[in-house]
Amino acid sequence: MSIASLLRSDKPRQLSPEEEKLKRELYEKIPARRRRFIDRIGYDKWDPFPEPNDPIEIRTDVTKRTAQQLLKDFMRDKNCEIQLSGEDEPSEAFIQGALESAIGIVNKQDKFLGCYEFAAWYHKLLKKEGYIQ
Repeated sequence: MSIASLLRSDKPRQLSPEEEKLKRELYEKIPARRRRFIDRIGYDKWDPFPEPNDPIEIRTDVTKRTAQQLLKDFMRDKNCEIQLSGEDEPSEAFIQGALESAIGIVNKQDKFLGCYEFAAWYHKLLKKEGYIQ
């Protein structure tokens, strides 16, 4: 079973008389080999005019941001910090890591949730021991 068939409704829809006529004409023009497939599922169930699929769900985190939006916001804030401190621009590896983390967090992947929890714990540890303020 294909993904597309999972997204479509199982109940046959009512065709208008014009659509019925066009359906019959299409059936007559289809080669016998393809017609066997239609005969197997049943001519009445065959819909040559399927409705479009529902749009793919856009995944977001709890703040209703996509991974791309999270990365954009993070990089904007990070660039402000970098400009204030006079450091170099972030490397491609840094940006790639941030993007993978954003995607992982939005998809609720355990690997990235673990990375997040560890980073939050480590930040608290550094504050507690006086390494950062």
